[in-house]
Amino acid sequence: MRRAILFATASLLFSGGVFAATVAPPANEIEAEAMFDTGIHADELRGWMKTMAAEPNHVGSPHDKANAEYVLKQFKDWGWDAHIEEFQVLYPTPITASLELTGKTPFKATLQEKPIPGDSSATARQYALPAYVAYQGDGDVTAPLVYVNYGMQDDYKALERMGVSVKGKIVVTRYGGGWRGLKPKLAQDHGAVGCIIYSDPADDGYGQDSVYPNGPQRPPQGIQRGSVADMPIYPGDPLTPGVGATKDAKRLTRETAATILKIPTLPISYADAKVMLASMDGNVVPDNWKGTLPITYRVGGSSTATAHMVVKSDWSLKTIYDVIATMKGSTYPDQWVMRGNHHDGWVFGASDPLSGHVAMMAEAKSIGELAKTGWRPKRTLVYASWDAEEPMLLGSTEWVETHADELQKKLVVYINSDGNGRGFLNAGGNHDFQFIVNQVAMAVTDPETKVDVRERLKAGIRVAALGPDANPGIAAKAKVVADPMKDVPIDALGSGSDYSAFIEHLGVPALNIGFGGEGDAGGVYHSRYDTFEHHSRFVDPGFVYDALLAKMAGRLVLRIAEADLPVQHAGDFADTIAFYLKDVEKLADTRREAAETQADLLRTNAFALADDPTHTHAAPTALLAVPKFDFKAMDDAAAALKKSADAYDAALAKNGAHLADDKVAKLQALMLTLSQTLTSPTGLPGRPWYRNLIYAPGRYTGYGAKTLPGIREAIEDQRFDDVPTYVKLTADVLNAYSARLDQATAVLNGG
Repeated sequence: MRRAILFATASLLFSGGVFAATVAPPANEIEAEAMFDTGIHADELRGWMKTMAAEPNHVGSPHDKANAEYVLKQFKDWGWDAHIEEFQVLYPTPITASLELTGKTPFKATLQEKPIPGDSSATARQYALPAYVAYQGDGDVTAPLVYVNYGMQDDYKALERMGVSVKGKIVVTRYGGGWRGLKPKLAQDHGAVGCIIYSDPADDGYGQDSVYPNGPQRPPQGIQRGSVADMPIYPGDPLTPGVGATKDAKRLTRETAATILKIPTLPISYADAKVMLASMDGNVVPDNWKGTLPITYRVGGSSTATAHMVVKSDWSLKTIYDVIATMKGSTYPDQWVMRGNHHDGWVFGASDPLSGHVAMMAEAKSIGELAKTGWRPKRTLVYASWDAEEPMLLGSTEWVETHADELQKKLVVYINSDGNGRGFLNAGGNHDFQFIVNQVAMAVTDPETKVDVRERLKAGIRVAALGPDANPGIAAKAKVVADPMKDVPIDALGSGSDYSAFIEHLGVPALNIGFGGEGDAGGVYHSRYDTFEHHSRFVDPGFVYDALLAKMAGRLVLRIAEADLPVQHAGDFADTIAFYLKDVEKLADTRREAAETQADLLRTNAFALADDPTHTHAAPTALLAVPKFDFKAMDDAAAALKKSADAYDAALAKNGAHLADDKVAKLQALMLTLSQTLTSPTGLPGRPWYRNLIYAPGRYTGYGAKTLPGIREAIEDQRFDDVPTYVKLTADVLNAYSARLDQATAVLNGG
């Protein structure tokens, strides 16, 4: 009864997006969230996107800067203390780019997408980047073409078995199967001199649905831009790893920057890829390498199909613009809750990233209206509109590196979003924040089914697990969510958006949330057709789920900001670590068995006997024998963590509500920096920027997360001497986490 009255009162006192001046501040969390909800209007999100996606807004474009200034003005108008922080970053832009087939039937690729009538691609007046990927190497090369499927590690192993080398060749690879930047990186590592990337219609074109403008998928001339920097080494400005790219920062040279690739790379459309692939000879590819182009897919490699590729870039520094807005906390001003989304795109960027950005703007506006009633958050709120995320997380990384000391002292959690669409909740982050994510998801109603967001997500997971292509991960989740007493597990974070520097470099907690799975933006991803018109027709008609993201993220911000007690539930983290450890130990056994089996096959000449003698072939490179590893330190650390986590959670539930103010302050101080205990100054092998020993992007997965990465990747990469080193280092950080929990438990129990 009380809740219904509060909602009605807030609705009556809110008109035209502005609270009446006579509205009293909310008396409690329920009333604050009710008033917050009434401030979220889908038509406002629609208007902001139409304005911000009207022109190309890549880094260095006039509209990118105009958008930053527009967002700054909005924050100020909504009552926030806002400013722009500028950084100077290395961001290459194309001077010359061309690709052509040579020989008897020459062909020149078209490296720009034609406009579509009625779409922003036809009405924009400013320059759009042509087909281009950032941080590839300049070059002028002519070489035979080799088709390498998705260009991932397993594809090169398959090529080896076919007896095909890419050394001195230009590889042709399709998008999918792994992060874009790994494709030229692995081609370069295998001796290729150039890389061409196209989107096969099997993956995001007519093989999936009708193409734009008749449907959501990529049209024949669509091109996916992006960054190919070696981000798993470090994100951010290639010239200033570990420090902010301020005007006077000490910089590396381009030649010594480890994340810049050496070979030229270009993305092309599948209309142009069809001509190039059709010109190739050699063995017919395996079935799982075939797309849906009306050609015979062959490996190539001979001089029959030779290409000439030229890429030349402007490698000057460009200015980027982060908008930072602050609302000072009334009770805990030196504890921050931070929320962010980036505003730059590869062209118009409607779905990626502006769908998430306008949700964040709606939150900031509604919180600003709450503040006009006299309400103030207990903790300081910081909202960030990042620039230059698309090239390599530049805006967020440089800001985090500049403010690292302050963030490690004050930041409770960073909450990120990116592109958004119609469908199910996706959430990832530090697992001790899993409980609060689930609690908020139960408080938000899914607009299509009218059940709460968590309930719909549980149903979606359980049904997906029955699918013929269900992976082990979704099956494991389904078993968990079938128990009505258990929360939906959140995902581990790898990289690919602006949370990376927070969680993986500083070790401060981070969450990443969004909706999707029904509305389809994949077909226009990073293309000229990621427009307002496409988003409003095919991704989130009515901006319903963009508004839902605002309600979900805004509630997370408000609940964490208003909580007097820490929101972490350590048991969720302990259970997750036990699962990860079991998985790593199983990995070691699986790899040991695989090496033993392969050794026997090589000894008995089985590969040669099984190969088709009419096709070229070769034996695989022999795997190293996998030793037996001693995981006792990790087993002991996981057991101790479980004991400490259970004790903490029990003490919090029993005594937290009755804790004296001085004990609350001690508890908050201990838990504020808890997640930072999971970092090691040693970092990961070959990439010390990544300090978190629980979560990291994989060296050969890019965006995808590797959990317990120091141990896991040492096994996967056959760096077996590193395994005991990282067993100890990882056990040490888990023990430090447990020790901190024990201190907090003592405070809760009156110590």
